[in-house]
Amino acid sequence: MSVWFEGVDQLNTLSADLTHAGLIIAHKGAKATRKLGQDVVHDGQVFCPVDTGNLRNGIGVDYDGDGLGFEAGPTANYGPYVEFGTSKMAPHAFMGPALDHNTPAVVAAVEELGGSIL
Repeated sequence: MSVWFEGVDQLNTLSADLTHAGLIIAHKGAKATRKLGQDVVHDGQVFCPVDTGNLRNGIGVDYDGDGLGFEAGPTANYGPYVEFGTSKMAPHAFMGPALDHNTPAVVAAVEELGGSIL
């Protein structure tokens, strides 16, 4: 969708610039999200405790339809018990630390996106 104002050149230019910036942000944001998702999966596999390898090998990522969000974690039904612990077992977090480890990269990517439209 675009908006065009008759006789107001500055607003027309701003409208066109913002439309273009939105497309750039969507493209670069999806690219950054894909990399972050892969990095979180990798680190989750590195931090994951291994007994049989089932928990580690089942860690994957699903991306939102627009590519700007994701969900990463194990497919093993006991993954949350390992991550958060139980009344009989201490937690051995692996996905939380994987996301925490990549937080600086998220901040840098958002700052870069902001800088690219200014």
